[in-house]
Amino acid sequence: MVPVLDRELLQSAPSRPVNWRGRSGRFYALSSENIERFALVGDELYLIALGHNVLWAGSSREVVNDSESRARFRLALTCADRVFHVETSGDEVARMTIVWDLEGGEPVLGLALA
Repeated sequence: MVPVLDRELLQSAPSRPVNWRGRSGRFYALSSENIERFALVGDELYLIALGHNVLWAGSSREVVNDSESRARFRLALTCADRVFHVETSGDEVARMTIVWDLEGGEPVLGLALA
């Protein structure tokens, strides 16, 4: 068990990137977010997971415009234990490709990015 003071310090400390490998084999450095304070911001991409399983990946655009994605997003929030911010460009095709790639991905253990 982590003492309350230490837990509060850990929550406000900057997070190190978490390495994730997409289904294509491409590596991503994802930024961990606090799941209890999580909110979709603009068109930023996010990945919601339970352990090593991706439950949902996307942005507010998918939640608003796609009923299937919205349902998966709501379900993911009820059982997820982690959420990550995904860096991406504004290119729509690149964003859709990253979402597809991450939905079949998994975390990479033992790999550190500089």
